[in-house]
Amino acid sequence: MYSFRSHGVPPFRVLTVHGGPGAAGELESLARELGRKRGVIEPFQTRTKVKDQIEELRETIANTCSLPVVLLGHSWGAWLVYLLAAEYGEIVDRIILVGSGPFEEHYALGMIEKRLSRLDEVDRVRVRKLISFLETDTGPENSGKLSELGKLFLKSDCYDPLEDCEGHDIQCDKGIYERVWSEASSMRRSGELLEVGKKINCPVLAIHGDYDPHPSEGVEIPLSEKLNDFKFRLLEKCGHKPWVEKFAREEFFSIIEEELAGIEQSSTPD
Repeated sequence: MYSFRSHGVPPFRVLTVHGGPGAAGELESLARELGRKRGVIEPFQTRTKVKDQIEELRETIANTCSLPVVLLGHSWGAWLVYLLAAEYGEIVDRIILVGSGPFEEHYALGMIEKRLSRLDEVDRVRVRKLISFLETDTGPENSGKLSELGKLFLKSDCYDPLEDCEGHDIQCDKGIYERVWSEASSMRRSGELLEVGKKINCPVLAIHGDYDPHPSEGVEIPLSEKLNDFKFRLLEKCGHKPWVEKFAREEFFSIIEEELAGIEQSSTPD
């Protein structure tokens, strides 16, 4: 597995950071679209501890990018760029959180039930079996089952997706998922995840779909109370991945382009 893909031409100042954890490649279509106008790095997280993924991302920035960078993180990737901005704020111009998980535990209650309610009976049964299997079998060879679960959740998480939106180069790694998510969810339960936001000095934009099973209030309310420079945009008729949504895609990219225009016009390459 490569540690990153590049899109567009240098200078590289925008990074799209995937979720999962361990779903390398899921942002290829988003990175490719953004790369039509600028240099974009699509990094893959390969390490199995939160602090190591932060450091891995910092190393990728140091080796490939012109500073300061814009970090766009999706789902778990939103938490990761948030944590990096708290730790290495001097290299970050701003962060964009897309479809972030909620920052406090109580907002996450009922997410699985919401997802299941959107599936037919056959898919509901399969999801329950996969979850049970993955919880009891820790073998790394079960990454294929994790990929299957991700595809089923794509059905529940999208409002009205474009055709063929699943992607063909997503490499789900169960080992990365289990180790990183266990640590990250513990950070959320303890309050550590939200608390580190006090160290973030750069602008933060959160974009969320109103159909995303990850509740938008679990992002908007905690971060508006913790961050000094925070904006929140809620997209209608939009699920967890705005760039694949028929109704929200255009507005999503318009927001991103507006956010990136300021930094690109006001800076020169290193």
